[in-house]
Amino acid sequence: MTRKITRGLANISQGLEPCLYMGNLDSLRDWGHAKDYVRMQWMMLQQDVAEDFVIATGVQYSVREFIEWSAMELGITLRFEGEGVEEVGIVAAVASPNAVSVQPGDAIVRVDPRYFRPAEVETLLGDPSKARDRLGWVPEITAQEMCAEMVAEDLRTAQRHALLKTHGYDVPVTVEG
Repeated sequence: MTRKITRGLANISQGLEPCLYMGNLDSLRDWGHAKDYVRMQWMMLQQDVAEDFVIATGVQYSVREFIEWSAMELGITLRFEGEGVEEVGIVAAVASPNAVSVQPGDAIVRVDPRYFRPAEVETLLGDPSKARDRLGWVPEITAQEMCAEMVAEDLRTAQRHALLKTHGYDVPVTVEG
């Protein structure tokens, strides 16, 4: 879902995609960076006796918050209006030349019931206390830093595709339905 959000908003900022369609914006998730998780896996493998550990940050954020962070990285301030399937993310302000194809008033995030999970888990939160207590592992990269890293990379890709499109090259662009 994180890649869908960052790629979708980067594409929207460059005029490659009109809108990001999501399911439950209020779902809570425990997002962590792969670098932290791989470091934890390496620490687990250094133990003389195999044990099970939960690899998680122990902190959760809503899907809506992740969308807002992603938009802010692009210089877009969003406001959400409506409720449930009628909820829409509307551009409140644009403060960056990176968002060349959006303007205040544009509806760029919509809720689509097709993306509701049949067995929705409202909250996902791991308890990494055993890893912290026994191995001294704590995540070093925040969810916001991870988001910024993802948006920066997806923006570079979207800008390349937009430039090629402007010059008449029909390149496939990964869009999120």
